[in-house]
Amino acid sequence: MSNDPAPVLPSSGDVMGVLRGVIDPELGSDIVDLGMARGAIVNPDGQVEVTVALTTSGCPLRAQIQREVRSRVGGLPGVKKVKIHWSELTQEEKAAAMAKARFNVAQNAPDTAISATTRVVMVASGKGGVGKSTVTVNLATELAQRGMRVGVMDADIWGYSVPRMLGVNGRLAGAENEKKIIPNQKKVGQGTLEVVSMGFLVDREETALMWRGLMLNRAVQHFMEDVRWGPMDYLLIDMPPGTGDVQMGIAKRLPQAEMVVVTTPSRSAQKVATRVASMGRSNYLRIAGVIENMSAFVTPDGESYPIFGHGGGQELADELDVPLLGSVPIDGSVATGGDEGAPVVLGDTPNRAADAFRAITDRLLEEVPPVDMAGCTARMLETAEKALADLDLVSS
Repeated sequence: MSNDPAPVLPSSGDVMGVLRGVIDPELGSDIVDLGMARGAIVNPDGQVEVTVALTTSGCPLRAQIQREVRSRVGGLPGVKKVKIHWSELTQEEKAAAMAKARFNVAQNAPDTAISATTRVVMVASGKGGVGKSTVTVNLATELAQRGMRVGVMDADIWGYSVPRMLGVNGRLAGAENEKKIIPNQKKVGQGTLEVVSMGFLVDREETALMWRGLMLNRAVQHFMEDVRWGPMDYLLIDMPPGTGDVQMGIAKRLPQAEMVVVTTPSRSAQKVATRVASMGRSNYLRIAGVIENMSAFVTPDGESYPIFGHGGGQELADELDVPLLGSVPIDGSVATGGDEGAPVVLGDTPNRAADAFRAITDRLLEEVPPVDMAGCTARMLETAEKALADLDLVSS
């Protein structure tokens, strides 16, 4: 007879909480707020049953919503299986959802300028020095090389480094006739990077920001609310290390975000990284996976030297019950590329680190696929926005 304690299961309230991170891309609000998530049942065997009502049963976004529900609910500790029961909103419920969408548009909700169709990925770490910014800029650059429009938000206010690593310069400018900041842009292949960083707001890169938590939080809030982000496939956020005010503030304002945790192979880095994952889950964020950076030094003839230890990334992924998206070897070209503003994935010569980042990008696209709006039903959010614009024209 086993003496193992019974797993601690989430409550139905916990399940409904994570479902607030599932955003209907067409309506721009979460499925709980819209009345689409009808309820959740947590069974003693770890199976969770969720009932979701769609605007129409044939909407292609069903697959997107299904994937989001399964991944977010399945990420809760103790959940073994997720079963979704589908239904369709009645005409009255559709009207109520439309009214809610209109209200949210009128109130400028959500509180950020980031589109509901943008896949937001927080690149986080438990401590500094593990290469989180390096991972962010290389993944963003590789996504852009594949023809996507990618935003990069440098939320590491104290330790901003993204401008130098991407080779993007210049002050942030304001948009004409509106109180919005225009992100700096850089063309990469067929895609585009849109970048905001505190580094674009100071006179010298060496300037030290001696700000306290409230000021830091407000700066990041500006990046989310007051930047004129264009349509983006992905927004990658280079998070500050640890689990402080800024991290929790971002998590609360972007419930649709996914988190990727960066660690090194060492046991100490792995244990600290567990804390940032715990913070994310406490704010109902899904942990999309783990990336192990500086995994080993590999000589030209293939010999591997695990300078910082071995296996920490896989152990962290196993502990969190998430995939290991990949491991990046130690390579001097990664540091050189960061110093020169040319991420290593831009190189066209054989390189193990660049190949690792490309493989991780492949896995990221599987775990956090872009939103496909093609062929969806009524474009209700666009209809609501047009109606409000027409009303504004009439009133003026």
